[in-house]
Amino acid sequence: MLLNEMFPPDLIKVGLDADDKDEAFEELVDVFCSRRNFNGRSEILESLRKREKLMSTGIQKGIAIPHGKIDSLDDLYGVMGISRKGVDYEALDGGPVHLLFMILVPKNSEKHLRVLQRLAELLSNPQFYKDLTAQKDAAVVSATLKRYEDDLIAKG
Repeated sequence: MLLNEMFPPDLIKVGLDADDKDEAFEELVDVFCSRRNFNGRSEILESLRKREKLMSTGIQKGIAIPHGKIDSLDDLYGVMGISRKGVDYEALDGGPVHLLFMILVPKNSEKHLRVLQRLAELLSNPQFYKDLTAQKDAAVVSATLKRYEDDLIAKG
């Protein structure tokens, strides 16, 4: 699955209001539930919080990839959030998070591992982070993601 398909414009929130990690989870989960008519809000939040207790998903400067396995999902989904002010995320580096890639995967699936690998490849380019966080419109964020992913695929 291509990342730009997994993070379509309607599942990208530019201008997160959240001050902390838990508020960010709630805000992103609300985006998913409202846009996909999904009634499992508490199940998703519980899964994200459970995973986060193992170790922070604030993985590198300014970036977090919260993820959880959800019994009632039938496919892999992603929700992206961009925060201008930064989210107090308890990240590994102690700094605020500005870019969040929330990944939701069915309970018995490992599909998210390929997504995590692709994200790691893209995030190794510091310009990718800068270009995404500079955008003010979800459609442009999605187009930027597609451009970087297409370049990565072309390089093989």
